[in-house]
Amino acid sequence: MRNGSGSRGGSRNAGGGGAARPVREARRPEVRLPELVPFADGELLPDGDYDGVAFDGLDLGGQEGIGARFLECRLTGCALDGTRLRSARFLDCVLEGVRGVGVEAAGATVRDVELVDARLGGVQLHGAVLERVVVRGGKIDYANLRMARLKDVVFEGCVLVEPDFGGAELERVEFRDCVVRRADLTVARMTDVDLRGAVELDVVRGLDRLAGAVISPAQLVDLAPAFAAQLGLRVVGA
Repeated sequence: MRNGSGSRGGSRNAGGGGAARPVREARRPEVRLPELVPFADGELLPDGDYDGVAFDGLDLGGQEGIGARFLECRLTGCALDGTRLRSARFLDCVLEGVRGVGVEAAGATVRDVELVDARLGGVQLHGAVLERVVVRGGKIDYANLRMARLKDVVFEGCVLVEPDFGGAELERVEFRDCVVRRADLTVARMTDVDLRGAVELDVVRGLDRLAGAVISPAQLVDLAPAFAAQLGLRVVGA
């Protein structure tokens, strides 16, 4: 289901009418990292405290970083297969080119973070809090964001396959030049969610939860069959 990118002016109107309330734009993170020291501890530790650390090209797969705090850190080209980061905190960090399947980060706090060109599958972020986050480029498959809270989050130029936003709260979330396939919005709550920039938008569950979001006229046409199916409406040619 395709749609050309909508206007990206400063005042985004939530519809075609001139009196429509503008959509509030997401606030982006401003990450300025200090001079970093290379990670030299061998493995992540539960409740570890990492301040101004560079994790470059490391295999962190299967390690235990439960409850750890990452402040002003950079992770570049790291493998995260099965890494356990439940309730971890990422504050003022840049994660670039990270990859992995089965990252466990339920209940994590991700604030003022840039996630760039990630290749992740089955990442567990249920109950997590994401605030002032940019996800730019890359591909994320089967992200579990159930019951998560997303505020001031921008998905830009990335591919999201079967993201699960069930029961999540989304406020000032933007989808720009990205692909969203088979999204689950069951019982999600949306405020100022801008989907107009999604070049592909496919919602398989929870279409009724799009209240509080804004889509383009072309996206409405693309989603019409799904809306009709949810209403039990049969569309038959004359």
